[in-house]
Amino acid sequence: MVFHLEFKPKHKASIYLILIILCFVNMSCIKKINLYQGDKDDNENTEKSQDMISETDFLYPFHQEAENIQAEITIHTNSPLPNIETLKAEFPVLKYNKSWLLMLTQDDCKHAAFSCTWAAINGKPLSPQYFYDLAHLQAGDLPPDIYYLGKTLGSTDGAGNEIRFSFTTTLLSEWDSMNVKTNIHKGFTENYYRFFMKSSLIWGNVREMLNYGVGIAFHDVMANDVNNENDILKHYEIAQNIILEKLSGRGCKMLAEPNGNKTYVNAALSYSPIQTMTAQTQGIKLYPYQNSQNLNKALIERSFYNPPLNDKRNNIDMIKAAITDELLKPKEQRSAIYIGVHGTDTGWGELLLWINNEYGKDGLDNVWMPNQEEYYEYNYYRTLSVINSPSKIDDHTLKFSVSLPSGQYFYYPSVTINLSGIQLENIASIETNNDVTGLSYADYKDGIMLNIDCRKYLFEHAENFVKRYEANPSDASNKADALYFVNMLKESAKKEALKKRLQ
Repeated sequence: MVFHLEFKPKHKASIYLILIILCFVNMSCIKKINLYQGDKDDNENTEKSQDMISETDFLYPFHQEAENIQAEITIHTNSPLPNIETLKAEFPVLKYNKSWLLMLTQDDCKHAAFSCTWAAINGKPLSPQYFYDLAHLQAGDLPPDIYYLGKTLGSTDGAGNEIRFSFTTTLLSEWDSMNVKTNIHKGFTENYYRFFMKSSLIWGNVREMLNYGVGIAFHDVMANDVNNENDILKHYEIAQNIILEKLSGRGCKMLAEPNGNKTYVNAALSYSPIQTMTAQTQGIKLYPYQNSQNLNKALIERSFYNPPLNDKRNNIDMIKAAITDELLKPKEQRSAIYIGVHGTDTGWGELLLWINNEYGKDGLDNVWMPNQEEYYEYNYYRTLSVINSPSKIDDHTLKFSVSLPSGQYFYYPSVTINLSGIQLENIASIETNNDVTGLSYADYKDGIMLNIDCRKYLFEHAENFVKRYEANPSDASNKADALYFVNMLKESAKKEALKKRLQ
């Protein structure tokens, strides 16, 4: 049987419209595309491409840090105390009783500050050619040529605990480049555009670096006239507000002078939050063992260690030579080795490895490498704090206290105190008040040294690293990080519980 369908002309337009709509509906059922994440790659061995904001799983609550701390230390001895008048407590010139100071500030908010400098220090993957973000690290989406140094880099606290090297990165907080998203495309090998160098660090990378103690500094600002102090001063405040927002209340108190422009320095003298500065010229050359000032608003000299004309050595060769020459001098005559750098690469990772192996925890263990913020704070405590003389509680117990006065945006309430006249072998136990969260001690000369850490949320910070390890226990670097932060804590049942979670 054959049916003949006949449509009147007035209905033809409606029929064609229905057919077109059905065609588009059918096509949409074949393949759906997420316009935010991009089309899913047809290769089943790869995940889909995704642009995302790099973000940490936690951030230390810097805006709630303890201020104006009164740390109390009680020491119980095995045998009767010596004459209490013979006991003396004082700060050493450098934390952990190190004999020379090394600092590094990385200018221009470079992507390499995260994927090279920070990565090398903290045992993370390195790439000779590419760069990566925190989100890449979290997703396991890494460049094809990654390798590892096989260790973390640092010195010790004099009591057997690792203290990793630190450094300062500058920020470009007014620039949109710090808000750029990260492209994740795990398993995709057709190209590696997602690992190309970004114009700057992004905020997520900075937040993760802060978790490990890295310092931050102002550098360029978006002033219309960079030779006008008032214009720069206005933009310091704009930049500071952005930093406070992006870093959850963590402020900035340091300036790394850009381009040799002293207008930035002069403006900083009128901007109270900036308390410590560095520049290549017209600064003070820092001799730690000769300094007795608190260094507030001081411009500290650094060097990029550029080789002279016709000298075939590179910057790294020059730095090694400067370190070697300086260490020939008695510690009282040594200047700080203060390095300025823009981009870093695997050669700089090898430099840091060399310092670790020669002068750090795997060598002479005589270097302290903090960021400038931390050095400034320690020197501030050393010159302005008051250590109350030890007092005798009974024949086997003595007590003393130390006040740590705070400045604006202080985040490193940690000091070393040398206590002469008492031996480690005679100590039964040491107790502290609740303001002290981290404690280690060891023999030092004719007495002991105590490392006192008063960061308010040190336990919570360590526990967050433990949780990160528990979420991915196959990652050896996660475990090393967790142990590193747990070992900072003073002895307690809570510390032992964290250690058991890492077994």
